Amino acid sequence: MGFPNGRRRIAVAVAALLATAAVAVTVYRVLAPAEVSTPARAGYPPAASPAPGVVGRLPVAPLIVDDRLRVYAAHRQVYADRPVDGRHRTTPFWSYRRWPAALDAVVASGTTVVTRWSDGRLVALDARTGRVAWQSDGPPPVGERTVRRTGAAITWDPRGLLVAHAPDGRQAVVAVGADRTRAVDLADGRELWRAEVGAGCREAVGGTASGQVVSVDSCVGPATLEFRDAATGAVSLRWRPPDAGDELVATPVGCGPGRSGCAGLRTSVPGDDAGRGWLLGAGEPTAAAALDRRDAELVDGTAVAVVDGVAVGSSARTGASLWRRPDLPGARLLAVQPGRVHLLTETNDLLTLDPATGAQRSFFALNAGSDGVGWAPGAVYAAGGFVAVERLRKPVDPAGDDQRYYLTSEPVILAAT
Repeated sequence: MGFPNGRRRIAVAVAALLATAAVAVTVYRVLAPAEVSTPARAGYPPAASPAPGVVGRLPVAPLIVDDRLRVYAAHRQVYADRPVDGRHRTTPFWSYRRWPAALDAVVASGTTVVTRWSDGRLVALDARTGRVAWQSDGPPPVGERTVRRTGAAITWDPRGLLVAHAPDGRQAVVAVGADRTRAVDLADGRELWRAEVGAGCREAVGGTASGQVVSVDSCVGPATLEFRDAATGAVSLRWRPPDAGDELVATPVGCGPGRSGCAGLRTSVPGDDAGRGWLLGAGEPTAAAALDRRDAELVDGTAVAVVDGVAVGSSARTGASLWRRPDLPGARLLAVQPGRVHLLTETNDLLTLDPATGAQRSFFALNAGSDGVGWAPGAVYAAGGFVAVERLRKPVDPAGDDQRYYLTSEPVILAAT
């Protein structure tokens, strides 16, 4: 005996409503904005001091944090593993994920990891636990860029996001957007200052060792370098190099990771290989001819370059020659960090020198397992005594997909120096 027609219609309607509600709940759970924090369940690992040599190979580009963790970027996730000298990537120590925003940049200072997302949100994580320390609104990033599978563009070259050390000891997280710049305190995310600008006419260069934030300002008139106090945002100096044109490119040198603590910069005009080097201090930049070369680097007051196949170190302030290494034919300057100059030989050996004397600190082949040394270097990162290099397949095809572009599925080689 069945239901009367009226009751059957009601039952069908109710069932349809229930099914629709269930689908709506499922869709909401999947698509609704959300964040998932998975904190650490183990103790904070000790600092590592591995012997010089290849540590291992990784599928993604690590950011070394507090000499204890490696922090990585994924499309919608930032996560860490340990130990810092582990041979391969391991199960995440902690993880933080947002939806639907995409991860745009990651910087770190001490035990604080700051992430910037496609919606402009700044989220700071305590590296010791992975827990959210604070959140703050910031200007959305400008435009789009290509981020390959290693995530090096996010961790090693964070655009529009930097940490600047203020003269009073505070640290400012500076986020640059299309029409405004906003700085917050690294300690708690509280706003320190903001600057409104015309759309797309100000480009962040980096933070100086003397506590200033440097930008190229082309909003009104010829491009000018603008120096702001990292803690207050007050403009202390507007400066243009002598004989500069209307356009200006400024490249920071002598910086820590994330373009922090920069001791110098090089200015040029767009499309011109020639440049002029400058040292940064409390006043106007001072000329440093030893930094004029496009490939020159600055570390511990020494300007380092490879000139006619010879590695040379010169005083950045006076230009006086400090050392020469003519015994390294074919070597190229790979990276610098405090106390270390890293050179890559023709056969992909990593040679590390003392920047003050040119004396050798370590030397070994950048080879992991049976991968060999028949690769070309891509993006490079140097911090905490470590060097990480993307290994690219020869001949390098910048337009190729990731499988063609990278040497292997674990293209990043990590070494202690």
